[in-house]
Amino acid sequence: MVCLGNICRSPLAEGVLRQRLSEAGLDGKVEVDSAGTSNYHIGEAPDKRSVANAHKHSVDISSLRARQFTAGDFEQFDEIFVMDSENLGNVLRLATSDAHRQKTDLLLNQSSPGSNRAVPDPYFGGEEGFEKVFHLVNEACTAIADRLTTQLR
Repeated sequence: MVCLGNICRSPLAEGVLRQRLSEAGLDGKVEVDSAGTSNYHIGEAPDKRSVANAHKHSVDISSLRARQFTAGDFEQFDEIFVMDSENLGNVLRLATSDAHRQKTDLLLNQSSPGSNRAVPDPYFGGEEGFEKVFHLVNEACTAIADRLTTQLR
């Protein structure tokens, strides 16, 4: 899961996907991580508003810490989901092969295939923005968990 700073959207997506996979009985079968394309917040905890919103929905992201996306992530992960087109471009600039590019997509294409919609950045908004992001991310992560449950069982 990738966004700009790895403090709002992508850690939320990491936490939600982990929760959905756990509910599906896939603990330990899928590695889930998040990163930012920038180095602005490396080592920092998620934004307190994102932590509070996740907690409201029984998802704990308080222990996560921001890191920067690297070219090595293409080798470590089978799928890379990005929150918006600007960060998708940043990720794809690090790709060195078609295989890297093919494993990378916008997150919301998982719940709305081909829509190419962005998960809006809630950083400069209020609680309603974080709530909207939760519902968008939850829908996409539920679709991913459903697909992986079918593939891995």
